Amino acid sequence: MRTVINMFKEAAKKYEGNPYLSQKIGGEWKSLSFDTAWAESYNFGAALVKRGFIKDDTIAIISEGRNGWITSEFGLLMAGCISVPLSIKLLPEEIPFRLNHSEVKAVIVSENVFPKLAGIWGAVEKKPLIIVLLDNEEKMKKAASDAGFSWGSDIVRFEDLVAEGVQSLDEVKPELDGRIEAINEDDVVTISYTSGTTGNPKGIMLTHKNYYTNSHDAVDTVFLPNGSESLIILPLDHSFAHTVGLYTSLIKGLSMSFVDSVGSGMNALRNIPVNLVERNPYFLLTVPALTGNFMKKMQAGVRAKGAFLNGIFTRGVAAGIRYHGDGFNKPSLGVRLAAWFPYKLASALIFPKLREIFGNNLNFCIGGGALLEISQQEFFNAIGAPVYQGYGLTEASPIICANGPEKHKFGSSGVIMPSIECRIMKDADTEAAPMEVGEIVIKGDSVMKGYFKNPEETANTIKDGWLWTGDLGYKDPDGFLGVVGREKALLIAADGEKYSPEAIEEAVINNSELVNQIMAYNEQSKTTTALITINTSLLKARAEEKGITSAGELLAELESSFYAFKDKGADIPLQWIPSTFAIIEEEFSEADQLINSTMKLVRHKVRDFYKDRIELMYSDEAAHKKANLDVLSKLL
Repeated sequence: MRTVINMFKEAAKKYEGNPYLSQKIGGEWKSLSFDTAWAESYNFGAALVKRGFIKDDTIAIISEGRNGWITSEFGLLMAGCISVPLSIKLLPEEIPFRLNHSEVKAVIVSENVFPKLAGIWGAVEKKPLIIVLLDNEEKMKKAASDAGFSWGSDIVRFEDLVAEGVQSLDEVKPELDGRIEAINEDDVVTISYTSGTTGNPKGIMLTHKNYYTNSHDAVDTVFLPNGSESLIILPLDHSFAHTVGLYTSLIKGLSMSFVDSVGSGMNALRNIPVNLVERNPYFLLTVPALTGNFMKKMQAGVRAKGAFLNGIFTRGVAAGIRYHGDGFNKPSLGVRLAAWFPYKLASALIFPKLREIFGNNLNFCIGGGALLEISQQEFFNAIGAPVYQGYGLTEASPIICANGPEKHKFGSSGVIMPSIECRIMKDADTEAAPMEVGEIVIKGDSVMKGYFKNPEETANTIKDGWLWTGDLGYKDPDGFLGVVGREKALLIAADGEKYSPEAIEEAVINNSELVNQIMAYNEQSKTTTALITINTSLLKARAEEKGITSAGELLAELESSFYAFKDKGADIPLQWIPSTFAIIEEEFSEADQLINSTMKLVRHKVRDFYKDRIELMYSDEAAHKKANLDVLSKLL
């Protein structure tokens, strides 16, 4: 039977004694082996059976990544329950709908997230049991008391439930074993909620068959040696981290470590560089915004070392890009010979130092969650820490295609997973030709069961077994899938023509080192515009280098950099090239909910947040220019 519990049972035997999960406790890394993790999960499942949880009861998990996150999910699945993974980045007002809609009987919550849960408890209709993943018991008991919860009744420790399970095994073991044996591949494993950017979020039901299929597809497409280690940077409610971190690991005996988040969720971000060196991962799952930050810090760090080393570095990266080409089509011998010396010189003197940020064992990263600019792909490949683009959708469990060390093409999203049929559709009946853009439509055993309690949306999304993704893309002649962007996120001009904002944004970011973030904008207007944040340190350095003393000159320098893509072969139709841009002083951030947990722009929120600034671009050219100059004058 294709179930994740059978996968776990086999892994506990095959990789007995090998480390599976690791987190930092009391300043030291503590690991659970595959068999120990199975035992903890089993005992937690026993406690749930003892407490009266039944098949298809739902249990939410709201926590940073940690050992107990994994074992609690496996335990509740053993008891026949369904997991509802929720993001720790949800706003308080976003939590009640998800808990009420999924009718949760318990909530597993970390100590860091508990205050947020306590603050919205009055809006939760059926009060579920709260199960806490503890860091500091005394602190947690006080927080519970202050919020009016009864310790041991309303709230219990995860560890106490595991102990309850051990004590009740003689009584409940036959029932628990029977439930495990009865698990069917079509049973729901998780209900994962969409972001809900338009109306209430939808609960995506993913089954054992879905996860089993997708995790096996992943290891068939991207080679990983048995026992490889990764540091999980992405949140575990993120479908990519969920599939790879929990289930793919079982097939290959992978060891998963979690970023140290003790004390607060923000600590996780600060601890990434330290934990990377401590855990020394073989591979990483990442998102473009994170690797983009790494790239800019590397570039700034080398620049600070002086013109001589920066010259070797810059020429070495450019030569490395020419030397490797797109990764699939090999450059000519002449091109490789011409690039060899500057590339090898930088590889000997500079690139190894840059890679030390990842430890000394990193072989590659795979990026998902958003389009990964080709400039990032080429840069990291040149320095010897390749970042391969993948593409997926939670409704597909989630991986649809991926690049990997054995087969990749920079600028593409990779090859289709082995079990997936993929079509590019121009409309409901017409399939697109190679390189022609249309909607990505897929079919296979990794496609979701449907949306929870929402048959209408299920029927609109899955038609005759085909999942209409809402994403636009194309197939190239070499069998790689290119993803253009979300159909619903398309820019719409006054004449009704549509275009992908990601294509514009990628062209700007790829060719302008001064632009940090960008959101292209057009809602039925004659012209397209953009909101940008800038690389202030580099712009200041450019001003000093060129002797720029006025905001007007600095704006001209920024405009030249912004439109650099025009002279570098970027194929953006004239009508979609932004006529102007507004400089935003503060970066789009999670704190303002302008980017989500995978560092993707939440476009409608950015639009609403900067509504006045957008209107100014279209209504008052002089005031718009003055606003840009005011921002730049602060840098001089």
